[in-house]
Amino acid sequence: MVALVPTEAHGDERGALLNFIEAQRAAIRRSLLGLTEEQAASRPSASELSLSGLLKHVAEVELNWLRLAQQRPNERQRTQETWGDAFRLVDEETVPEITEFWAGVAKETEDFVRSVPDLDDTFPLPEAPWFPKDGRVSVRWMLLHLVQEAGRHAGHADIIRESLDGKGSFDLIAEEQGR
Repeated sequence: MVALVPTEAHGDERGALLNFIEAQRAAIRRSLLGLTEEQAASRPSASELSLSGLLKHVAEVELNWLRLAQQRPNERQRTQETWGDAFRLVDEETVPEITEFWAGVAKETEDFVRSVPDLDDTFPLPEAPWFPKDGRVSVRWMLLHLVQEAGRHAGHADIIRESLDGKGSFDLIAEEQGR
């Protein structure tokens, strides 16, 4: 998905990083424009990924990073048994519900980032083979990682959406803007 990043960074590095994250979030949200719940949950490729599943995944990943940085427990922490549920809507979950949840996470992320005294402040990570070996990362590193994570999945969303109805990024931007 094309991610339109505002050129105004609100005068600081925090604003620039938050703008880049939001641009990737918007690209993922935009990929769901005009789709039914059934279309959003469909998997038009050999992959297990769906647009609604990607939406939920990136929302939960952002929450997880936020809780790690805050050094608070994650109320939506996945276990090995529930890990797959992070990539699909379950029970009565809907795209609007997950979109609203993610908006709350995004607001909380922004508030946290703006409250941190220094983007170089670090926080500990749990031991896991996919985390950096030194076991700590800075808030800046986390923000850059969130840009990377959301950007990667925005690309997945682009492919899935084009597979569903041929609409690409520019078509969806125009649709979003009422053109």
